[in-house]
Amino acid sequence: MNARGGDGAGGRSVLVVERDPDTAEETVRNLGRHGYAARGVGTGALALRAHRGVDLVLLSLDLPDLDGLQVCRALRDGGDVPLIAVADRDDELGRVLALQAGADDCVVRTWGFREVAARMEAVLRRARPAPRGPAPISLSPLHLDPRTHEVRVHDRLVPVTTKEFELLYLLAGRPETVVSRRELMARVWGSEWGHPSRTIDTHVSSLRTKLGAGSWIITVRGVGYRMGHVRPAPPHAGRTAGQAAAGGAAERP
Repeated sequence: MNARGGDGAGGRSVLVVERDPDTAEETVRNLGRHGYAARGVGTGALALRAHRGVDLVLLSLDLPDLDGLQVCRALRDGGDVPLIAVADRDDELGRVLALQAGADDCVVRTWGFREVAARMEAVLRRARPAPRGPAPISLSPLHLDPRTHEVRVHDRLVPVTTKEFELLYLLAGRPETVVSRRELMARVWGSEWGHPSRTIDTHVSSLRTKLGAGSWIITVRGVGYRMGHVRPAPPHAGRTAGQAAAGGAAERP
């Protein structure tokens, strides 16, 4: 397997299981050029002892001590490490048996390294999916979408600043919890200020006005803020956001 160029692999570790020292050395070198932290072992017995903690095993099916399919089964039975089998020839039955024995993919030794590296990346993506971003929050009739930083109340788009969104999202993510002023300053503004700051008060006041009801955000004196509960009914026709905020918690059901 010949390599050209390098695309980086974030230092992920690969165990190369290969009986031929020259082939093992070349494979480890090619993996290193592509950004992997690779090392090789020459037997199935060593593979079974050395695979723990690696990100992927590249396993030759032709081993001097154990049957390659047997090693596949043992590795799969012993954990969920991503595993790619390497066959000596393009044998459909051999590839099928490797997959049935627990390999995530099977490649042929004569294939180019770039294709092998692409298959490794595909297996790693399936085994280690990228973490999901923050999820939307719905406290009907309030909806927050962190992907677009959109805030909606009764499907009405509420224009907010970045910091206003971060403040509201933090509170809405823990609707039954009082969030301290110190934590708000640290999480939203990246500050550990110990003394009271009008910054939070200003943003809370602005949010109450924009949301149309002061009771969306409750002040817990001496501690911080928490989300309030607003009855999910449409806003009164003709009433401005400022008037609604002024009414705040005094709104009658």
